[in-house]
Amino acid sequence: MFVAFIGIHIPLIGILFFVLFFEHTISPASILFFSLIMTLLATAITLMVLKQLIKPISIASKSLDDYRNSRKLSILPTEYTDEAGLLMCNIQESIYESESFINEKQDLIYMLSHDLKNFAGNPQGLAKLILSENPSESVKHLADLICESTNLQFRYIENFIKLLKEQDQISKITSESRIINFQNILPFINEQVEQRLLDKNIILNLSLEIDEAKLRIDEGLLVQVIVNLISNAVKFSYFDSVIKVRIYKEQSDLIITVADRGIGFDKHQIEELFKKFTKMSRLGTANESSTGIGLYLCKKIIEKNKGRLSALSEGKNKGAEFKIEFDIN
Repeated sequence: MFVAFIGIHIPLIGILFFVLFFEHTISPASILFFSLIMTLLATAITLMVLKQLIKPISIASKSLDDYRNSRKLSILPTEYTDEAGLLMCNIQESIYESESFINEKQDLIYMLSHDLKNFAGNPQGLAKLILSENPSESVKHLADLICESTNLQFRYIENFIKLLKEQDQISKITSESRIINFQNILPFINEQVEQRLLDKNIILNLSLEIDEAKLRIDEGLLVQVIVNLISNAVKFSYFDSVIKVRIYKEQSDLIITVADRGIGFDKHQIEELFKKFTKMSRLGTANESSTGIGLYLCKKIIEKNKGRLSALSEGKNKGAEFKIEFDIN
């Protein structure tokens, strides 16, 4: 109401004073010119008042965006004594309570995971003790089954803890643009996948068609995603095959593809690929185990950094291609 009063009444009051107290003859053009000046003045004052009124809301909105996008905790000003000040106090309390709840939840899950590993270790220890006593074949078989079962439990718990840690890191990502030099990151990628490639005698064909690009992703995270995709391709590729990695620009997009000639998948399984602990978690061509969270984390990292990750396959035993796309800034 106050802002509306200023915007409407300043021109009217100005015109009245001009007409009543101006000593010389007033022409219509003078009245029109003075009206325009007073209207502009009223508009400027109204905008200044609105800016001050909106400022607390803008600060609160930025604080919420910072926390939602990167878990950054902001300290909101407390000098406001009106409803806006109360709003900012409530927002700050809510953010800090949410952060405290998240930290307590993760601590509790880590504690439970540690205790679960201890519980799983007890039967495994007993089974190994039985095996050390040279039991009969039937007892030995049962003890081996217990060891195998507890190993699976250990692996599941470790993967669960890894998922929690990775999700926590992803939630703190800041999407600032930076120059990524692909010539610099290729040696790190080669180093991390070299042994896996040698184990299956697989050739890695790298095609680099662009030297650098400005992207909203950390260099280390991009390396992590590419290494994960190549490792996934190695796992599901046959011995003595080829994996092709291509980095190129197409119109305003940077595209990274990882293609293999492995076991592939059906088209209706694409959505299932990127779910955490997916039911599609399969053994590799050399019986390598799968955690079921690798592709899920890759997709989360890419999407958090304003990119897209998709998968394509023409069917079983026809290979697969994973594509990362970024808008180039």
